[in-house]
Amino acid sequence: MRIENIPFELETKHSGSWNYLVDEKKLEVIALPHSDIYINPAGNDSLDAQSLMNATTLLGVPPEGDFKFVAKITVGFKSQFDAGVLLIWQDENYWAKFCFEYSPDSSPMVVSVVTLNVSDDANSFVVPDNSIWYRVSRQDNVYAFHASTDGKVWQLIRVFTLGKEIKDHKVGFLVQSPTGEGCRVLFDEINFFTKRLIELRDGS
Repeated sequence: MRIENIPFELETKHSGSWNYLVDEKKLEVIALPHSDIYINPAGNDSLDAQSLMNATTLLGVPPEGDFKFVAKITVGFKSQFDAGVLLIWQDENYWAKFCFEYSPDSSPMVVSVVTLNVSDDANSFVVPDNSIWYRVSRQDNVYAFHASTDGKVWQLIRVFTLGKEIKDHKVGFLVQSPTGEGCRVLFDEINFFTKRLIELRDGS
């Protein structure tokens, strides 16, 4: 699949789930029921959250070098942990996802997960609407997640690495509904810039 402003091909194993509206430059998708990617650090017997690796993704290999990948995410939240996600993917043991997620108290929330064999899970702030702008940036072999409630001023959520080797990393989209029967997610205002983000913390 080709998306305007994304300078590389995107691929999915669930082609029937994704719909790119060319004229509107919007990407629509329905999350699969009871779907997620997550490796619970407490193991399979944990009651906290189930380990799953079955969410639908739309991913491609970006150009070499630094970049900024941006999208506005709108989610039709229904069930706990429903989410629209920007994803960095190496393999099933090394990945990071930036989730706009429905919290246990039924609030849209900024959430990030970095997985190095097992997943961490970090909640950031509650969002007063069902839309938000997300940005994934790469600086050398370091990644940064930023969120914005207006698409202009960006708040740093976390900085991390998945290791020194980045040539096979993929980036793109994911949707999940681990406790529910699916949800509709809309990605628009999608952009990809092959330029370096100079300052992580000044809101730019």
